[in-house]
Amino acid sequence: MSRTASSPAAMASRSPSLQAAERRPKKKTSDVRLSAPNPRALVLAHLLLLLSRCPGSQATSLNKNSLNPNSSLWDMDYEGLFHIKKILPGTPGSYKLSSLLRSNALVSHEERRRLVTNQNLTQKSKEEQLSCDMLLKLYRYVFMDAFGPKLAWSIFRFHNCDKEVNPPKIQINPLKLLQSKLKPLLLYRVLKVLRDMGVLAEVQQSKAFSLLKKQMLKTRRMLFKFEVKQSGPCPERAPHLTPWRPGHDSSRSVVIGRGEALRLESSATFHSLRIQDGGALVFADQQQPIALRARYILIQDGGALHIGSQRCPYHSRATISLYGKATEEPEVENYGKKFLGVDRGGTLELHGRKPRSWTLLDQTLYAGGLPYGSYQSEKRWSSRGLNIRIIDADTARVVAAGRFDTHLLADESRRLREFLATQAPGKVVAAAVGDSAAKSLTLETRLLLKELLHSKHILHLGYRQPWALVGILGGGRFSTTEDRKPYQGNGTTGIAIAGRDFQTYEGINFRVTAFSGWVKGIPHNGFRVEVSKGIILNLVDEVTSWLPGDRIVIASTDYSMHQAEEFNLLPCPECKSNQVKIDGEMEESCYGQNQCQFFSYDTFGGQIKIQRNFTSVHMAGVELKNMGQQILGSYPVHFHLSGDVDEKGGYESPTYLDNLAIHHCFSRCVAIHGTHGLLVKDTIGYDTLGHCFFLEDGLEQRNTFYHNLGLLTKPGTILPSDRNEATCLAMRSNVYGNYVPIPSTDCMAVSTFWIANPNNNLIENAAAGAQDVGIWYIFHRVPTGQSEGQYPEAQAEFTPLGIFYNNRVHSNFKAGLFIGKGVKTTKASAENPREYLTVDNARFRPHQDADPVKPRVPALIDGLITFKNNDHGAWARGGDIIFRNCGFSDNGIGLTLASDGTFPTDEGSSLEVAHSIFVGESNNIGSQGGQNSYWGRGANGEYRTLPRNKTFPIRGFQIYDGPVRLVKCTFRKFTPTVDRYSSAIGFFMKNSWQISPQNNVSQIRMERSVGLKVFFGRSGQWFGDNDNDGDKVSIFHDLDGSVTGYPDTFIGRADNYLLRHPGCLTVPRWNGMICSGKYAQLYIQARRPENLTLSIARATYHSHPLRLQGVNRGVPYQQYQPVVMLEQAYTIHWDGRAPEDVILYPINFNRGDWLHVALCYPKEAVFTIVADIYQRQTGRVHSVKHYLAAPSWPSVLNRMGEWLFYFDSALGYLFIVLQAHEARKGHSYCSQQGCERIKIVTHMSSKDSWSCALNPFLENNRRLATQHSMSQRLTVPCSQCGAPQVAITSKPSTKYVRIQIQSVSRADIQNHLKSAFIKINDEIFLFNSRGIFFLVLDSCSGAVVSRRHFDTVSAINAASAITDYVQTSIEESSVVLVCSKDGSEMMGTSEMSVFTRLGSAKPIVFHKKGSFAMLGYKGQARPSWIKILNQAANQKAAFLQHYVPLMLREYKCSANSAEF
Repeated sequence: MSRTASSPAAMASRSPSLQAAERRPKKKTSDVRLSAPNPRALVLAHLLLLLSRCPGSQATSLNKNSLNPNSSLWDMDYEGLFHIKKILPGTPGSYKLSSLLRSNALVSHEERRRLVTNQNLTQKSKEEQLSCDMLLKLYRYVFMDAFGPKLAWSIFRFHNCDKEVNPPKIQINPLKLLQSKLKPLLLYRVLKVLRDMGVLAEVQQSKAFSLLKKQMLKTRRMLFKFEVKQSGPCPERAPHLTPWRPGHDSSRSVVIGRGEALRLESSATFHSLRIQDGGALVFADQQQPIALRARYILIQDGGALHIGSQRCPYHSRATISLYGKATEEPEVENYGKKFLGVDRGGTLELHGRKPRSWTLLDQTLYAGGLPYGSYQSEKRWSSRGLNIRIIDADTARVVAAGRFDTHLLADESRRLREFLATQAPGKVVAAAVGDSAAKSLTLETRLLLKELLHSKHILHLGYRQPWALVGILGGGRFSTTEDRKPYQGNGTTGIAIAGRDFQTYEGINFRVTAFSGWVKGIPHNGFRVEVSKGIILNLVDEVTSWLPGDRIVIASTDYSMHQAEEFNLLPCPECKSNQVKIDGEMEESCYGQNQCQFFSYDTFGGQIKIQRNFTSVHMAGVELKNMGQQILGSYPVHFHLSGDVDEKGGYESPTYLDNLAIHHCFSRCVAIHGTHGLLVKDTIGYDTLGHCFFLEDGLEQRNTFYHNLGLLTKPGTILPSDRNEATCLAMRSNVYGNYVPIPSTDCMAVSTFWIANPNNNLIENAAAGAQDVGIWYIFHRVPTGQSEGQYPEAQAEFTPLGIFYNNRVHSNFKAGLFIGKGVKTTKASAENPREYLTVDNARFRPHQDADPVKPRVPALIDGLITFKNNDHGAWARGGDIIFRNCGFSDNGIGLTLASDGTFPTDEGSSLEVAHSIFVGESNNIGSQGGQNSYWGRGANGEYRTLPRNKTFPIRGFQIYDGPVRLVKCTFRKFTPTVDRYSSAIGFFMKNSWQISPQNNVSQIRMERSVGLKVFFGRSGQWFGDNDNDGDKVSIFHDLDGSVTGYPDTFIGRADNYLLRHPGCLTVPRWNGMICSGKYAQLYIQARRPENLTLSIARATYHSHPLRLQGVNRGVPYQQYQPVVMLEQAYTIHWDGRAPEDVILYPINFNRGDWLHVALCYPKEAVFTIVADIYQRQTGRVHSVKHYLAAPSWPSVLNRMGEWLFYFDSALGYLFIVLQAHEARKGHSYCSQQGCERIKIVTHMSSKDSWSCALNPFLENNRRLATQHSMSQRLTVPCSQCGAPQVAITSKPSTKYVRIQIQSVSRADIQNHLKSAFIKINDEIFLFNSRGIFFLVLDSCSGAVVSRRHFDTVSAINAASAITDYVQTSIEESSVVLVCSKDGSEMMGTSEMSVFTRLGSAKPIVFHKKGSFAMLGYKGQARPSWIKILNQAANQKAAFLQHYVPLMLREYKCSANSAEF
């Protein structure tokens, strides 16, 4: 398989320290590893807080001169005292002031240090206490500051602390006291004293203490950070840490508690570890690795675990291993088993080395590392004779192969000579004997092989003698290597092996090997063409932080996510800063087929769980492996109901996960549950089960996912949406009764990013392969689980979208991006037997402040790149949603936009796609095998992987219902083949829903490679009968003619006579037609009965009615929505007894638009007809008008201002005029006043059906059949059409030029192909003369700066002239384009080393009568986009196409370089 760069691109991710996995205990262990940074990266960092935080524990000193017992409190700096960041702890006792106040002891900083560093931690130290009198004066001052001196004196009027207190009969409002500018902890102490004295108003006490506790928690976090800053540069260097070497005892339960601050200096094993009550554990940073093993670790109540810090990453290797079986030990409440837990007041700081987490390939990584893949062939019997392979030394491609039975057949020698004569000089020849080749090998042929290949052994080759050779055809005598073995009668000779290294023009080193021999009486021979010296990856970013021995994974860029592969990094002294070397073999087919039955391995891994009110949690540079459990709530990293974890929650340093490598885990990657404001960045989730980056209950908001990568996301079992088909059907314990789940709708939704609330940010992430969806925005109608009841119904659906920018999705089966659907928020019941949290229906309707009454807030999907997804690149339902600056390539369907909901439930939302590129078939052809099930010919005739099925109809943009707008978009390479349809614009297949005529396109660029612009489908495979209601009424509006060539026209299905008129143009290839005119929708509701087929015909085409089945989805009526031409007459019939109630809505009518409608009824029918306006949001009906019967139809037409109808009892037609009287705005279906409608209630005595004459409007046909003339066809190409960007790119700021180079060989000229050309974007440079052509561009601006032609046929010094031009005339930092036209006749096989100045890895040897094309660069750098194609005379003419980036840093452009 290959990994492609540019458009589309592949990814490489780096997982720290995977090579150390052998040192883990087997299976039931889950590792958290931190790698060491480069020593140069050391900087100062916050240090561990060592102060106990329990009430009544030691307190901090205030300042150097604070509270001397002999000083006067009234002389102190009280403002400094009140607002300093210190604690005044203590608990009041009795109603004596001495007991109330004397517990407020203050401990000096020196005394505190003695406490925490004393090895005898049970020894008590002497406390320095303040006198009660001083504290009394302090509280009096506090009260005076809050309430004034009078009230303060009333409360604290006594002077003696030991006298009994008789509290005054005063009630103090505690909320007023909270308004004072006092530190929360001091204020809390005052409130408690007042409460115990009985002067605090009870009515507000609980609220006051609740508010104060929140302030105290915030202060506590700030105090922690303050203390850390005072501690020194790195945690493990803190002087008060006690060295700790506890050893190994799996039965020991360890508690690190009050006053204990330990530095772990050796590996240890415990049963469990609790860090609490201010205790601290710091890992020593030393060369020796440290491994800590425990069944669980719990950090709580001021406890802290530190491994490195943000500014001082850990240098060494630290491992935390969580061990144990699911069947062992009881669970710990709220945590379960096998966990690292952070509870209230806990601190977890893990900071390892942070290498670049992942990047993109900057150059295609070919299968096996070679442009045409590695080659292997091995034969035993049936290969007698000489076996030959011809390899192109410039590309490593096997270009010819043959077997010549020179043992048995005399004529085979002649055929071998002819075969070699057709090969171009310079080609590599590999030869190997199979069985025997000598008996009929003629002397003439032996001499030829000796001459062409300089073989030393061919003349004496004997019976069954193994012989292998690799040489260059026509090369020197040192260009050949060969080997032979003597044949032994016992049938075992050993293997003759010949091999030689070569280099492609791109600089890839490869080896050609041939072998021949006998083993145990069986002949063996074969060939290999493979990379030598490792594969060099060219990457977008610098990766000097990746080290030899690191293990990386390369994502699939094909339809199967299982093509992701892992490699070890090798030393690479020749690599640049953005290159690394890997070893290992690239699989030719999907190795995902090697999976056994699901969960055949242990899935009970470890877990990290962070609970509410923790003090601090930061994790960076951490590897998590074998984590997670197939148990609800047990995930590798789980923020559980943590609330706001950023500044909003009082965290001065917001919580983050940075540069985590989460791989081979058993339940998700990062679970964010009831948590807001978390930053997850540069994190990799690879080979995991269930949703990877997961928002759980639907209320999680303000979280940011920045530059994360998820790949190989496999199904799990925890939620219905995690399950695949098999587990969905098997797991039925939570359904009601005997309900059998429907996997495709109830389950099968596993996603790399499961975003359950739109108010979260996704920036520059990649979802590189999930079983179902890459990024799924799912909507909980109400919060679920433990968050139930925390927001109103449907709030998530109305919440505006957070930032969505520059994300990429590929190699997903169902869709790259999916916006829509919800989860079932009720338990299984008889009414709805499906399981709780099963996938359900929901629609995204973003409004300001999540209030449906307020204006809509368009959701912007900016910079999405989606490719190689089996079904959809992206699907979005709702409104308003805008896709902008996006790229869709090689998807089954690029993009489908579905409306918020069909009328009458929808309120006129719309969807838009702008400035985007759609590609049907890119140059990423993929590789056959594995889960890439479909392999067939592409539009260019070459084989490639295909989405869904060989016959699946590919569509770039699919219209479902609408309204949708397509603006300034480019379409490329949508061309049907004999196997399948492929169209730029298509329609939802088997569609029973409505389609809006407001769908429109403008400024569309259809490139020449688009063979089918629009397709309405045909009966047959995939389309069925193509006869559903939506199939028949498919339509869109070409506003400017950029699709059809005719401005202001509508494109509809060819057989829809409601749209057709004599001026329409039929386009058979589209199964469509182009019509001018005015079109809208007629919405019809029918009741009693609700199961009729409606037949509607336009009067002018009465013999071509449109039959609609209608839609009835859980409502007490049938609904039909034909698209109609305005200002025309229509008849409506039913296939049974006419409905008693009919409502007609003019949809998408502007004021004054009208229809004449005749409905068929029995002759005895009696009607009550009312017109009104229905305001759907409020349910209010107004402007009610009652229709009166008119004597004739002409009288109705002559009195249009009145509300009249006419019933012709002879014909059975009810005639009525349907007209819009109110103005409509924007994309709303109805007017600003509401939806105008006509309600027809019919009383019919007969229950039989009734038929009417076909056309009651015969006399009006001529007047109504007015032809709408087509606009004049456009003749000038639209220069402003299409996406402004040229290429699909992950770097929107980078400008590109599109380059095409077409050379012409001698054979092409003989076949009348006369001109070679170079095309730069839309500008073509033709070359009609024979020779070599150079076109030079400025790499900064893209402007053409030089052109030169060299006559290589008749000119004598063409080679030296080319050399001089390249060396002296072409400026540095230039893009050099080269093409040829029968231009290498004169130069023959001479080498031209000057092309190495343009990026070739070796000199160019031109082929006689061949063709040559080059995309080169002159400068100090060697960009990854350099391409060379040097074709022999018998090969297809050289053609190159590429997107070349401008203004790259390596070009060294000036700041004022002109833009192209």
